[in-house]
Amino acid sequence: MKWIKLLTRVRPKMFGKLLWMSITHILFVIPTFLATKQCMALSTELYDRKHYQNGPENAFRHALWNYLIAKRCLSWRNNPSKVLRWTKRITDWHEDAFSNSKLARTMDEHNNAVGRQLFKAHGEDHEKVMHILKRMTSESIQITMETDLNRLKQQFVHIKTT
Repeated sequence: MKWIKLLTRVRPKMFGKLLWMSITHILFVIPTFLATKQCMALSTELYDRKHYQNGPENAFRHALWNYLIAKRCLSWRNNPSKVLRWTKRITDWHEDAFSNSKLARTMDEHNNAVGRQLFKAHGEDHEKVMHILKRMTSESIQITMETDLNRLKQQFVHIKTT
C-alpha cells in the first residue's frame, strides 16, 4: 500500500523512463529494489523518521542508498563502472521523478555522489562504510544556495537542522 501512495507522487512522464531503464538494465532491478528496502529499514532503525527531513539523517540515507545499490548490483554484474553508472542513473531518475526545491535537490544529488564515492573507495566493506556514514552524519554541513559544494565533495550536506 505504501508503494502505491508513493507512486502517485511520481511525475507521469517519468514512468516511461523508469520502464525503459528497467528493461535495459533488467539485472539491476531486483538488487536496486532490495537496496532501497534495506536503506529505508537501516535509516529508520538508526534515525527514526528524521531521515525524511532535510537534515543530516537525510544525507545519511541518500549516501547509504547509493552505496547499497552499487554493492547489491555488483553481486549481479561484476562490472563496477556499469554498476556505478546505473546507480547514478536510477538515483538521478528519482530526483527527476519527485518534486523538490532546488536546494533540496542539490543537497540530495551531492549526498548521492558521496555514497557512490564511498563505494568506489571501500567496495563491499559494509561495516567500514557504516562507520564512515555515521561519522559523516555527525559532521554534516548545513548549506544555503550560496554554498560552494565543490569544497565539500567528501562531506555530507544538509539544509535543515533536525
